[in-house]
Amino acid sequence: MYLEGILSISGQSGLFKLISKGKSSVIVESLVTGKKMPAFSTSRISTLEDVAVYTDDGEIPLKDIFNNIFKKYEGKKIDNSVIKNNNYLEFFETVLPNFDRDRVYQSDVKKIVNWYNCLVDNNILNENSVKESEESKENNKETIEQASDSGKE
Repeated sequence: MYLEGILSISGQSGLFKLISKGKSSVIVESLVTGKKMPAFSTSRISTLEDVAVYTDDGEIPLKDIFNNIFKKYEGKKIDNSVIKNNNYLEFFETVLPNFDRDRVYQSDVKKIVNWYNCLVDNNILNENSVKESEESKENNKETIEQASDSGKE
């Protein structure tokens, strides 16, 4: 999966790639500058693979949202001129119409847009990764359906 090993570190701008793990820290490489640095266990580190967005029906993984944006913008970066009057929530509605308006904030969407642009810039989010992600999602769906069918017998 293309988001595996991609991290967000609280207090640091941009995204990071996990390089190696130490005893009380991890070594990360900035996707923006390419510099390597330690990130300590006291930092709030989130892997994008584990991030989800609240919707009216539950939660949707961030990778699915990135895939939606990728398709809508044909793999191109999101130009800030597309987001009228800096209204990120209005923009997000075009990508995920049923997001929970009480729990998703403008700052969250702005961060998602910045992350998306960073992933596209670094060719982590591309045609192949989106295709792989969708195939994996389809396979998981089929496996779940088969398991529930076998439980009915």
